[in-house]
Amino acid sequence: MEAAVETARTMTTSGAGGIPAHARPGVRHWALVAAGCLALVGGALAATPATGTVTAGRPAAGPTPTAAAPDPAAAELPLDCGPFPVAVGASFPADLGDHHPVTVVAAHCAADNGTPPDGVWLLGPGQGGRPVVLETLLRPDENLTVTRLAPAGGYVTAHVQGYSDDEVPRCCPDVSKDLNWVRKDGRWTRGESVPSAAQA
Repeated sequence: MEAAVETARTMTTSGAGGIPAHARPGVRHWALVAAGCLALVGGALAATPATGTVTAGRPAAGPTPTAAAPDPAAAELPLDCGPFPVAVGASFPADLGDHHPVTVVAAHCAADNGTPPDGVWLLGPGQGGRPVVLETLLRPDENLTVTRLAPAGGYVTAHVQGYSDDEVPRCCPDVSKDLNWVRKDGRWTRGESVPSAAQA
């Protein structure tokens, strides 16, 4: 880069008088010199970017959380479904604040009839690439069905429905809750609220 700048300075200050006509720089020559300088400057900036500046075309430092999050279909979830398969109702990959990619999944037994309850689990990568259950957020024996599961900052949120007792017809849940989970001091805690009629 210094050689190119020095060449340009010498040609500018020496004047046209001492240069033969056929060697005098024209527009095309100056365009080539400028292009060369820009290429050198661009290469230097890409090699040593300023603090806080994103350099286009530079590879990321590591895989994104969504790319590395465990596949819920490959996990062995703690569900006793007998002859029925496990059905994943909802899932999402996330980084919940500790820079470790995880997957939050709601799943149930795919029974032929009725509304089987869901469980919600937090999955992490295990040995051999097989996902493992890190945390149980909602147990299937709570008899709740997850109708919405989503991240919210460092929280996990869900809307669930269920039944107040065994006499309530299984077609018509009469319990509706909004649940949220947050990790605090290394443990997951759950909060719940009853949505208004407009939100239910």
